[in-house]
Amino acid sequence: MARRKLLKNAQVVSAEKIVESDVLIEDDIILKIERSITDIHAEVVDLSGKYLLPGLIDDQVHFREPGLTHKGSIATESKAALAGGITSFMEQPNTNPQTTTYEALEDKFKRAKATSWVNYSFFFGGTNDNLELIKRLPLDACAGVKLFLGSSTGNMLVDKLEVIEAIFSSTPHVIAAHCEDEQTIRENTERAIAQYGSNIPFSEHPLIRSEEACYLSSSQAVSLAQKTGARLHVFHLSTAKELDLFRSDLPLSKKKITAEACIHHLWFTDADYQSKQSLIKWNPAVKTANDKEALWKALEEGAIDVIATDHAPHTLEEKKNPYLSAPSGGPLVQHALQALIDQVKERNLGLPFIVKKMCNNPAELFSLKDRGYIKEGYKADLVVVDMNKAHRVAQDNLWYHCGWSPFEGHEFGSSIDQVWVNGTLAFKNGSFVTRPTVERLSFNRN
Repeated sequence: MARRKLLKNAQVVSAEKIVESDVLIEDDIILKIERSITDIHAEVVDLSGKYLLPGLIDDQVHFREPGLTHKGSIATESKAALAGGITSFMEQPNTNPQTTTYEALEDKFKRAKATSWVNYSFFFGGTNDNLELIKRLPLDACAGVKLFLGSSTGNMLVDKLEVIEAIFSSTPHVIAAHCEDEQTIRENTERAIAQYGSNIPFSEHPLIRSEEACYLSSSQAVSLAQKTGARLHVFHLSTAKELDLFRSDLPLSKKKITAEACIHHLWFTDADYQSKQSLIKWNPAVKTANDKEALWKALEEGAIDVIATDHAPHTLEEKKNPYLSAPSGGPLVQHALQALIDQVKERNLGLPFIVKKMCNNPAELFSLKDRGYIKEGYKADLVVVDMNKAHRVAQDNLWYHCGWSPFEGHEFGSSIDQVWVNGTLAFKNGSFVTRPTVERLSFNRN
């Protein structure tokens, strides 16, 4: 017999408006959305005064499995994502082994099926040597192809222009790119070593991984995409200078070149290095207040299409190393939605803005099937937000395996009240209810 849940009196948030409605769920599907629904067979959940959003889709996470599970795993980090209202993720290929073969890709899918708390897909990593595999990668195989056009680990730095152009010319997949110019970074690092020796302050990070390093790489990638017709998505923009590379005069459906911003670049600035030190060391670097404001303006105007986390945990022991050996990255999935709610409230943008940038647009950009919207016939991936209940981040309420957060001590103005994954209530009032039946993300691609 079908399972039915009736969510009553919710403030249902779409990209256009907020409307009080009831939502009827049957098994894993949204069956009906109306102002007043009665169903004697449904279990009723009263959401009066609370806001109902589509489950967030995070297209850029590093869950560290396989090979780096002392930092995090698919199980631990997807659980933290669930607690933050993220119901689907797309994970990056720089694990150990790297996801640069079909075997490694399928191994990740098997691991996620067994242990993930939310829906999942993965990126296939491009290298200087696996062009033939990229050419044969089926359209529905995974989220897309990831290229590190700047520093990375192992052989994942794609730095041969002829290889980059061949990849751009050879695949219909979304090519997601990390854009920083390696030569510029090396020269800036050498300058910093000459000035500071091994005691480089973390405040040098945005000068080492500089605006110019970002712009040189992203402008080259955009130019190449324009030349080849590739479907390019530039990850984690961090500078005002890069924004003129992207169009705000086209709807997302008409764009072949898109961009995203990440939570840390929208929250922190270079002034925060003094107090946060390595805890906000990311690649690309957190930059100036002017850059932060320019990113927000580009999001409002449509030059930036998506917001993601770039969740990338490291242990505190690793982060306590000196600048040159402290790894870049940090945990973000658990508090991304609350951080955005605080920011959009301050900027008078509203919850529909978040739904567009973290639900609708990722679903459209990657052609996800039946997710990213609260619509009849779509999967019942839902997050309930209590806008009247504050939440202070403390070590004892973190779900990350690494056990720390750059937001520790901060009080957000909202709380994640409930999270539903494929029609199952999986998280409620700060506690996990059950591990839901999760699914490999599927795509509507020709």
